[in-house]
Amino acid sequence: MTGAPAPLVFGLAALAIAMLAWLVGVATEELGAATGPKISGVLNATFGNIAELIITVFALRAGLTTVVKASITGSILGNLLLVLGLSLVLGGLRHGELRFSRTMAGTNASLLMIAVVGLAVPAVFARSAGPSGSGPVENLSIGVAAILLLAYALSLIFFFRTPSAGGAELARVETQWSARRSLIVLAIAAVATTVVSDILVDAIRPTLAASGMSELFAGIILIPIIGNISEHVVGMQLAYQNDMDFSLVISLGSSLQVALFVGPLLVFLSLVVGNPMDLVFTPLELVTVGLGVLTVHLIAADGESNWLEGVELVAAYAIIALAFFFYPR
Repeated sequence: MTGAPAPLVFGLAALAIAMLAWLVGVATEELGAATGPKISGVLNATFGNIAELIITVFALRAGLTTVVKASITGSILGNLLLVLGLSLVLGGLRHGELRFSRTMAGTNASLLMIAVVGLAVPAVFARSAGPSGSGPVENLSIGVAAILLLAYALSLIFFFRTPSAGGAELARVETQWSARRSLIVLAIAAVATTVVSDILVDAIRPTLAASGMSELFAGIILIPIIGNISEHVVGMQLAYQNDMDFSLVISLGSSLQVALFVGPLLVFLSLVVGNPMDLVFTPLELVTVGLGVLTVHLIAADGESNWLEGVELVAAYAIIALAFFFYPR
């Protein structure tokens, strides 16, 4: 595709990654179908984030740290507001009142608040320390990343040891693929995603220059939607089937994994690729993530929801997307 316009290359690469992410979602669902919703949900969130993780590693290598950091907050917001919102809309329109485990929803929401603290403290510290604090900011970011990784590991232990409410532990549909076939598909998709992600990252800067969009908007909106398409589809399908516990495991669980695992992991990977990344985010990112987590906590606290609350989440996401679209380059 040498000589092709950068926006065309970016668009085709994004489409290819979205299709690969969807394939990963199918293979992951097949692989976890026999193990129950807990393991299957964690597998879906983990493999669903592979595409975005690969993209961000290439972006780190290219020095696009603004895009990488924005993709962290963008993934959290996308799963919390857009995916969960659309899931509640679809499920609520079909089934009316939706019910789910208050314990798991409340635990996820409280863990997300810890993630907000982890994102906010380095930013406040950086502004308090001033220009001379670059070294301490980097050290603080590494320390915070390590703590968040530990919190994520402990949350998984709690998650697997806590019984689910309702019918969340019922057996899922019969598998159509063998475990061997699912693993082969996952391996091939991961290799293909690596190749296409390299092409996508090379086209980001010229595409942004041609379109007038900022790196912040690309990271907040475009990259998360491209990389997380499998979670979007699966989460909405499960809500449509009235399996809200499993749907929340995917939408909230994916947000948690990005905030407590993927983001902190990228801090350490940035040291390896030679472009150190801190955890200092813009005030707009911090405010929107904090408000997003608070909104979801208020909606999920009572263990029930409906389609109107889903509309509210989607509306909040649209407002945030609009703000980042007009954010100065």
